[in-house]
Amino acid sequence: MVKIIVAAGLLLAAVIIEKKTDWATWQYLLLFLVPYLVVGWDTLKEAAEGLLHGEALSEDFLMSVATIGALCIGFLPGAQTQFPEAVFVMLFFQLGEWFEEKAEGNSRRSIAHLMDIRPDSAHVERGEELLTVHPEEVEPGEVIVIQPGEKVPMDGVVLEGRSSLDTVALTGESVPRSIREGDEILSGCVNQSGVLRVKTTKAFGESTASKILDLVENAASRKSRSESFITRFARIYTPVVVALAVLVAVVPGFITGEWATWIYRGLLFLVVSCPCALVISVPLTFFGGLGGASRKGILIKGSNLMDKLAGLQTVVFDKTGTLTEGVFEVSAVHPEVIDQKELLHLAAHVERHSTHPIAVALRNAYPQEQDSCTIGDVEETAGHGIIASVNGKKVAVGNAKLMEKVGAAWHPCHHEGTLIHVAIDGVYAGHIVISDRIKADAAPALEALKAVGIRKTVMLTGDQESVAAAVAKQLHVDQFHAQLLPADKVSQVERLLPEGPLAFVGDGINDAPVLTRADVGIAMGALGSDAAIEAADVVLMDDKPSKIAAAVRIARRTLRIARENIWLAVGIKVAVLILATLGLATMWMAVFADVGVTVLAVLNAMRTLKG
Repeated sequence: MVKIIVAAGLLLAAVIIEKKTDWATWQYLLLFLVPYLVVGWDTLKEAAEGLLHGEALSEDFLMSVATIGALCIGFLPGAQTQFPEAVFVMLFFQLGEWFEEKAEGNSRRSIAHLMDIRPDSAHVERGEELLTVHPEEVEPGEVIVIQPGEKVPMDGVVLEGRSSLDTVALTGESVPRSIREGDEILSGCVNQSGVLRVKTTKAFGESTASKILDLVENAASRKSRSESFITRFARIYTPVVVALAVLVAVVPGFITGEWATWIYRGLLFLVVSCPCALVISVPLTFFGGLGGASRKGILIKGSNLMDKLAGLQTVVFDKTGTLTEGVFEVSAVHPEVIDQKELLHLAAHVERHSTHPIAVALRNAYPQEQDSCTIGDVEETAGHGIIASVNGKKVAVGNAKLMEKVGAAWHPCHHEGTLIHVAIDGVYAGHIVISDRIKADAAPALEALKAVGIRKTVMLTGDQESVAAAVAKQLHVDQFHAQLLPADKVSQVERLLPEGPLAFVGDGINDAPVLTRADVGIAMGALGSDAAIEAADVVLMDDKPSKIAAAVRIARRTLRIARENIWLAVGIKVAVLILATLGLATMWMAVFADVGVTVLAVLNAMRTLKG
């Protein structure tokens, strides 16, 4: 910015001297060359380097040719000098570059707040010592100590201490999250109050903060259709307009002999035709949109996804952990041939090694697992349940399909919830009712999707029909399909794909295939599995489904601003190009059509930072 101010002062002084003196043309050229070289040296250098590397038709080259031509045109017979105009074109071009750098800096800062979530050090317990090391040196399973005010360096489980966590960098939410012994803690949060001893569960590079940064840093490499179009357009557009500028300058000159007039018009044509506004503002618009989304806890893995998000027609939800909290509790126990305690006992033993939320609920309902029982021959069938040998008896724990497989005569229950049936050696022993709570954010999320124009909402679940129907009715979901295996979910999504762009929202490991199959896969980032987050295109860091509508609004706003910039740039350029060819445009108009429009487009692109 300093050189722009200095060059502007020198230009003003040169204009004043020109008005009050009667020098030769070459003397005025030397006078105006001083501010020209001050402000334009970098551009001339970039143009020369581009020529050496075979990239002649860059914006720096076009601007250099146009301004050097304007400086030289005054030496043609009958031509007026254009020294002030030439310097001002270069000055205004550099001003536009400065605005671009500022806008890109703001866009990067909107994402750079994420860079602060990964600390440079961790306090690790080794023997009797507490050592301060780089987080990469901490192995999974080691114990770290996090002091108040420090960032959490790695994912882990709290062993000692209670505190409040600032999660705004991850989720965009300002409300602190309370944490205590036994709770999972994610890297990237800030410990606000108590001292915490944490057993790490992941390496530094695999922790939540590192994965988020990788997602954001790689997002810009996946271009949207608009960006790809602009890149291809510029490759064709620039050579064409240079050729046209040469024709405007040369052909009429041969016919009329008025070389100065037509060379001047050709130079105007060259200045106007620089595609700066397009090649700068459109990528900047998408970069800003990605940054604005990340500030709200919505990680979009590439600007190419903006097009898909903006055009969504159908949103398909997994139920458990997405529309419901995924926190299961045993709400009823109905034994048939054994007592309640024994039924829970058997179910907890069979599910002892499963990580499924229902298995956790069964173990929580019967925590006394240390006894003389022997468990073996564990066989798990995805979407059905688990069969294991307990003290020599074949115990099956799962849904109705598993009961039919082992030949047990099961029956339904009047209680609302997920039924976990138990059979012993093929004899039905009873069932356990497990209930899940609907998220407080689920109903507003579906309403918000309708408000932004989503035509259809669908819920898919492996749960039984009655439970799914109750949830669908409460949330006003358009369609639901129950008792589905992971492969069935993929099939249901494939049936819906012909109806228009579709997003699938899920959180579990079994959702990874359908997340990949959908046009846009959206994963719950805070509680979701690593597999789901890896497979998804969009990650919601606070697990709130209402953020889906926000992502759609951000995508549509980003595309709208990109289109505004395209129409603004192309419309003004075409108008001034026509005027330049007809001799009705001035160098000042050409400057506005190039750099002025670029500045306006960049300022418009910065609106996307608001998210």
